[in-house]
Amino acid sequence: MSKPTPLAEASLNAALVTLDGWSVRGGKLHREYVFTDFVTAFGFMTSAALVAQALDHHPEWFNVYSRVTVELTTHDAGGISERDLELARAMEDIARRQPQK
Repeated sequence: MSKPTPLAEASLNAALVTLDGWSVRGGKLHREYVFTDFVTAFGFMTSAALVAQALDHHPEWFNVYSRVTVELTTHDAGGISERDLELARAMEDIARRQPQK
């Protein structure tokens, strides 16, 4: 597998248009999800963890009760890469299947 490269700003901005709720903060893709309760939030994280493991790409995330805060960056690329977008898209698909506030 080749080393990932950071996305050009124009490519990143174009991708963000298709990722509702995602933004760039501190050089990382950032998103907060608010689910109906802790079990739902934890279920989201469990499902997302399985996808992340399969992609060999792991999020920086934080959970308090029903809130899950996610930050994605590709350390090998030194910034946001296509791998981050792929995981963000997968997280969006998983989140759509979960009850959210």
